[in-house]
Amino acid sequence: MPNQTKTPLSADTVAFQLNGQAVSVPGTNGQSLLDVLRNTLQLKATRMGCGQGQCGACHVLVNGQSVAACETPLWAVQDKTVTTLEGLGNRAAPHPLQTAFIEEQAMQCGFCTSGILMSAAALLQRQPHPDRSQIVQMLDRHLCRCGAHNRVLRAIEKVAAGTGSPNP
Repeated sequence: MPNQTKTPLSADTVAFQLNGQAVSVPGTNGQSLLDVLRNTLQLKATRMGCGQGQCGACHVLVNGQSVAACETPLWAVQDKTVTTLEGLGNRAAPHPLQTAFIEEQAMQCGFCTSGILMSAAALLQRQPHPDRSQIVQMLDRHLCRCGAHNRVLRAIEKVAAGTGSPNP
């Protein structure tokens, strides 16, 4: 069956909600969401890892689903809601996952952390109290070379157990 997704014929601008704000950015057929987030909109929390959607570093939420921003063409987010780590929480009002990651020291270099946090937030929105196997399955899409996975698991389990709320 042919691909049913169609690229807009005229991609002058792409409008979407980004971290709660309406944005409209110039679009070209070859731009990825990651490129626009980092280079046009200067949101640097979303990382470029492998560029092939296999490492998880660039994951953001599109309409609540964790997606690889490096593989998502800009035109695909037209009229959708995009959330990056900058929109998940901040210093004054951190998301419970961010607090738990700090408490559990669930990061070392931090390169993979934003993608893991975004995928964990999506999981907790769908399944507020996932068990360990569901968390492990979610983490399977994310590479972390620092070896912080046990602390990451503890942090996500802490929020899932009700120590913090996944939806602040």
